[in-house]
Amino acid sequence: MTVQGWLLILVFTAIVVALVKPMGAWLFALYEGRRTPFHFVLGPVERGFYKLAGIDPNAEMGWRRYALHMLVFQLATLLFTYLVLRFQDVLPLNPRALPGMSPDLAFNTAVSFTTNTNWQSYSGETLSNLSQMLGLTIHNFLSAATGIAIAFALFRGFARRQTSGLGNFWADLTRITLYLLVPLCIVYTLFLIANGVPQTFASSVDATTLEGARQTILLGPIASQEAIKMLGTNGGGFFNANSAHPFENPNALTNLVQMLSIFAIGVGLTWTFGKAVGNTRQGWAILAAMLLLFLGGTAITYWQEAAGNPIHHAIGLAGGNMEGKEVRFGIAASSLFAVVTTDASCGAVNAMHDSFTALGGLIPMFNIQLGEVVVGGVGAGIYGFLLFALLAVFVAGLMVGRTPEYVGKKIEGREVKLAVLAIAVLPLMILGLTALAAVLPQGLAGPLNKGPHGFSEILYAFTSAVGNNGSAFAGLTAATPFYDGLLGVGMWIGRFFMIVPALAIAGSLAAKQHHPESAGSFPTTGPLWIGLLVGIILIVGGLTFLPALALGPIADHVAMLHGQLF
Repeated sequence: MTVQGWLLILVFTAIVVALVKPMGAWLFALYEGRRTPFHFVLGPVERGFYKLAGIDPNAEMGWRRYALHMLVFQLATLLFTYLVLRFQDVLPLNPRALPGMSPDLAFNTAVSFTTNTNWQSYSGETLSNLSQMLGLTIHNFLSAATGIAIAFALFRGFARRQTSGLGNFWADLTRITLYLLVPLCIVYTLFLIANGVPQTFASSVDATTLEGARQTILLGPIASQEAIKMLGTNGGGFFNANSAHPFENPNALTNLVQMLSIFAIGVGLTWTFGKAVGNTRQGWAILAAMLLLFLGGTAITYWQEAAGNPIHHAIGLAGGNMEGKEVRFGIAASSLFAVVTTDASCGAVNAMHDSFTALGGLIPMFNIQLGEVVVGGVGAGIYGFLLFALLAVFVAGLMVGRTPEYVGKKIEGREVKLAVLAIAVLPLMILGLTALAAVLPQGLAGPLNKGPHGFSEILYAFTSAVGNNGSAFAGLTAATPFYDGLLGVGMWIGRFFMIVPALAIAGSLAAKQHHPESAGSFPTTGPLWIGLLVGIILIVGGLTFLPALALGPIADHVAMLHGQLF
C-alpha cells in the first residue's frame, strides 16, 4: 500500500460527499415535480410524450397500479430488445454483417439490460451499432429511471399521510429521463470524447503496428454508451474488456470520473430522502452507514491486492498483485474501482475480479451479497437500504419494548413481513441456483478453474445476476443454454421480487398517520443508529453467506497461504 493509493481513496470519498447535496437537490426537484432549468427546452417534449400516449401525469396511482404499469412496461421493452438482438443480422447499422443472437443468449441479454444488471454472456464486439444504441442503450436509460422512480414512490410512502397515492409512474419515468439522465449524459459524453473515447458510426480502422503488421481496431458509438453505462449504474461494456479497454476508459482522469459517476446519483438520493421526510439528518445518517461499509471494503481489498500472492513471493516475484490489472491504473485505482462497482449495482470493471487475490475478490462478491445497498444501483440502493432500516427499527423496538417507528411512521407486522420477504429473495435465489449449478454436469462444465476458485466463479455469477450487478469472475463460461436460462431467471426475480414488496410497503406507509418524535422514540440519526444499521446489514449478509464463502474464497485464501495451487 502507498500514500498515493490512500490519497486517491480519500480524495474520491471527499468528492463523493461534496456531490451529495447538489445532486440530491436536483433529484428532489424531480421528486416534487417542480420545474428545472431544462423545462424551457424539454418541457414541450415531455408534454408531447404524455399527449401521444394519452397519459395524465397528475393522475395519482396506488401501489398496485404503480407496480402493474411498471411491470407491463418492463415486459414490453424486454420483448422489443429480444427481437432486436435476434434479428440484428437483417436490421440496419450492422456494417460488419454480424449474425443475430441465439434464442437463449438473446433472452439472457434482454433480461439482463431490462433489470439494470447488464450481465454479458456475450462479447461486446459481437453486437451491431443498432443493437448497442437501440436494443441496449434504451434500457440503460429506462432501467435506471425505473429504479429512481421506485425510490421516489417509497419516499412518498414515508412522507405522505393517509393517502393511497404514490405519484404517477409514467410522469416519474419521463421526468427522470428527460431532466436528469439525458442532460447529464450529453455533458458526460462530450467529456469522454474530449479524452479520446470514440463516438462514430465507422465500424473499424486499420493500423500498422510497430512490427509492421496490420491490426484492425473496432470502433463505434462508444462514448454515449459509456456515459449512461456509468451514470445509470448499468455496466454493460461496448467491448468485452469493459472499462479496462482504452477506448472505454483511456486514462486516470476518465477512471476517476467514471467511479464518481457510478456513485453520484445513488448518494444524492440519500439527501433527497431526508428532504422528502422533512429531516435531512435522516439522509446523512444513511449515507454515513453506506460510507462506513464502503471504506471498510475498500481497505480490505486494497490491503490484499497490495500485499500480493505469497506463492509468487516464494519464487522471487515481489510486489503486489498486478494480475488482471491495467498498468495505467495500478493496484489502488483497480481495487477502488472493484469496490465502487460492486457497492453500486454497476458491474463495469477496469480489472478482472477473477485475477484478484482470494480475499480481494471476496469483498466485491460480499458487497453484492449484502443486497447492494452500500450506495447501490440508482434508486435500487436506497430502497433496498430502507428495507434494512425497517428491519433495524423493528429489532430496536424489540429491545426497548416499544412499537418501532421510523421517520414518523409506525412500523407494524405488515411492513416487517414485506421487508423480510424482499430481503430474503437474494439469498434464496443466489444460494439455491449456486447449489443447482454446483451439482449438475451442465453447471460444472462452466468454471475454468477447479476447487474453491471454481466454486467462487459459480457463486459470483449467481450473486451478480440475482443482485443485478453484472460483473463477473471471468473464468466462468456462461454463454450456454443452462447458464443463460438460470442467470436470466435469477436476474428477473432479483429485480422485481424486491421492487413489488417495496411498493407494497410504500402503499401501506402512505395510508398511515404521521407520529412526531417523542421522548420515547428511538433516535434514527445518531451514531447508535448508524452502528445498528451497519450491524444488521453485516449480520444478515454474514450469517447467510458465510458457509458458501467458506467453501469458495476463504478456502482459496487458506490454500494460498499453504502454497497450494489448483
